[in-house]
Amino acid sequence: MCEDDHGHDHGHDQGQDRAGDRAGIGRRAVFVTGAAAALTLGSVSFAAAAPREQRTRTVRGTLPPGSPDFVYVPVEVPRGVREIHVAYTYDRPAVPAGTQGNALDIGLFDERGTELGGRGFRGWSGGARTEFFVRADDATPGYVPGPVRAGTWHIALGPYTVAPQGLAYELTITLTYGEQGETPRPVYPPERAKGRGRAWYRGDCHLHSVYSDGRYTLAEIAELARAAGLDFINSSEHNTHSAHPHWAGLAGDDLLILLGEEVTTRNGHVVALGTDPGTFVDWRYRARDNRFGRFARQIRRAGGLVVPAHPHATCIGCNWKFGFGEADAVEVWNGAYTPDDEVALADWDGMLVASARDGRRDWIPAMGSSDSHRSPDVIGRPQTVVLADDLTREAIQEGIRAGRSYVAESSKVSLSFSASGGRGEHAGIGERLRVDADTPVTVRLEVTGAPRCTVRLVTDQGVLFTGAPLPESGAGTVEWRTTASYAAYVRAEVRHEAASGPLPGALAAFTNPVFLGS
Repeated sequence: MCEDDHGHDHGHDQGQDRAGDRAGIGRRAVFVTGAAAALTLGSVSFAAAAPREQRTRTVRGTLPPGSPDFVYVPVEVPRGVREIHVAYTYDRPAVPAGTQGNALDIGLFDERGTELGGRGFRGWSGGARTEFFVRADDATPGYVPGPVRAGTWHIALGPYTVAPQGLAYELTITLTYGEQGETPRPVYPPERAKGRGRAWYRGDCHLHSVYSDGRYTLAEIAELARAAGLDFINSSEHNTHSAHPHWAGLAGDDLLILLGEEVTTRNGHVVALGTDPGTFVDWRYRARDNRFGRFARQIRRAGGLVVPAHPHATCIGCNWKFGFGEADAVEVWNGAYTPDDEVALADWDGMLVASARDGRRDWIPAMGSSDSHRSPDVIGRPQTVVLADDLTREAIQEGIRAGRSYVAESSKVSLSFSASGGRGEHAGIGERLRVDADTPVTVRLEVTGAPRCTVRLVTDQGVLFTGAPLPESGAGTVEWRTTASYAAYVRAEVRHEAASGPLPGALAAFTNPVFLGS
């Protein structure tokens, strides 16, 4: 689903051309902010005005190919402003096949500045909207309500791609003067739902709504999540935490709603999974800036997990370039199963092999999420099924971090996977069966809900077992015997018939591994 991550496939409606003064932009040199290169342009100034009056400035400019990742337009905001409204358009010239056209993202920082870390962050809509507003009592989805204080604000432009002809844009900035409203006190969803004690819980941790570039409302997501048989979801809007306080009324005893963000950099995306309410994570850096570790640590300090998303996706800026040293888990399956996911699965298996070869106890668990944006995207396809002590934020995160989970294409598919020794030793998904190297081990997989699918058992030596297709009932049991000297780990894959689906042999489910050996 990553091709939709910036909303650039939808086009922009032309914003209303408001009458008003026109201010040119003076050029300034490129400077480095400590992260990605940025360009700050000449400021746009507004004078004071009477309550209920409006003042508008229209700004035009052209960004050349090779522009910095972020271009900031300073706006001098006087006292007595109630609302800031920004609309923008840009040209979309024809380009040769295979050449990138124009795509321009947008966001806003307040008088606290644009320094990396986002202290002044007031919102981001990427390329999904042509206009937005911010005031004390309300804001466009993707933006954060709060006081409009006097000082230098910044409109942040992100030239995602620039055509060879350059990117000509127009900004229309309107200030409405008057008394400010009252900023609502945020209320967040509870960190606990009514669980079943230690049990398997199903969740979708990568979802998008109208608060970034999705089309689903939060209410629609909650309804569809319940219909998909999910027990938990994670809010993961692109580069904004603005949806967090709007989930509270949609949670319930039957649905745990975690809060996070999809941190969408130009060198890959990472899901911050289950952070503290109101946590914002900056995205304005590339791998070469050596800043990712700082923000991965911020995610963990805020109680979240660091999960690189769709690491082998082919959309611009989606391919993961930060390495996996900071990852708590990795999203191996993203949306409908595609060749990108097959590559991600193979890459993850290679990481497991490296851990086994080096004798390391640490390994990176795999996850799957829908990355749903709009109909017909299916929420809960796929879903991560987690063994947790209860249906709480902390217990779900601990299950994911420990790798006690498997990924299934829907709630129809259920797996039970374990390994046992001859003296009563037993280990489940994500655990280690502590046996001597030559002790016989029995690996057992029980499957339901996967008609005509084929079971494969994968080890550090490769695929060592392939079963016959499951019956039309979709249920079956597979047993396989091995030793720790023959297989350092075993994981299961359940695959569709080669003739079904968009990808031959697409996954219906797969497990994290069981490790073998002392």
